[in-house]
Amino acid sequence: MNSKLKSILKISLPLLLSVAAVWYSFSIIPFDSLVGSFKEANYSWVILGTFLGLLSHLSRAYRWRFQLEPMGYNIKLGNSVMAVFATYLINYTVPRAGEIARASILTNYEGVPFEKSFGTIVSERIADMVVMLVIIAVTLFLQYDFIFTKLSENIAPLKILIGASASLILIVIMIAIIRKGQSKIALKIKSFAIGLVEGILSIFKMKKKWPFIFHTLFIWGMYILMFYVTSLSIPEITNIPFAAILIGFILASFSIAATNGGIGSYPLAIYAAFSIFNIPEDPSIAFGWIMWTSQTLMIILFGGFSLFYLPFYNRNHSKQTSK
Repeated sequence: MNSKLKSILKISLPLLLSVAAVWYSFSIIPFDSLVGSFKEANYSWVILGTFLGLLSHLSRAYRWRFQLEPMGYNIKLGNSVMAVFATYLINYTVPRAGEIARASILTNYEGVPFEKSFGTIVSERIADMVVMLVIIAVTLFLQYDFIFTKLSENIAPLKILIGASASLILIVIMIAIIRKGQSKIALKIKSFAIGLVEGILSIFKMKKKWPFIFHTLFIWGMYILMFYVTSLSIPEITNIPFAAILIGFILASFSIAATNGGIGSYPLAIYAAFSIFNIPEDPSIAFGWIMWTSQTLMIILFGGFSLFYLPFYNRNHSKQTSK
């Protein structure tokens, strides 16, 4: 497959998935019903949820400075904040293009070499991935009985045991093959695994590792709290179990990677998670759309302002470089 076709597919597939997801969500809940849910929502909770989301993004921008300081770059907090918001906004257009733009902003306005700033973004994502895996592990541990019961209702326990054993054996075999393999795929997986470990270990070598870890936990704590608080805006789901919140949050987080900014896929992920707990379809999808819309409007507002204001904020830097 040539690079041009790959580029076209990278842009078109997420867009097609977004269109399909939006169409499917509206096939489940009538548009009039969704509009009614928006009208009846308690926007005090939505505003609070949006504010918590804002705090998480500001914390991410502040945390980024801890990664750059050991390399000798003391960047302006304003540039860090605006670069983060610009990243989120650009990711709505072309997936992962925001990360490239974020690194480029520091190169243009702070003189940080692109490869160094991009490297910090990669290590930041590794830290976020570790926290996400911990959240998944904690959710599975706390809800083991519930998950096993749900699976047992549809699948015989013996089949679950056989499936789990077969999966474990398959994983062990794959690890052995990858460790000894020299194919392109095996080498890529090994390189990713080594990078993952190095990225995690590099955090503990930082001068300000504990503030970095605190902000990482704070960011994800705000994400979960934002999700929970916004759910209170829909009267029909105010008393849902916290397990539904956790599972909904996990699936919704993964859905963002499936389409541009989670367009269409975000509400469906929440609907899929809540259906496990027999929560009605309409309020589940309505909550997903309210959650996605509130956060998207915040990103459009702050991201758009950031892209507009960055050149003015750094006009003195531009004058110095032109001399």
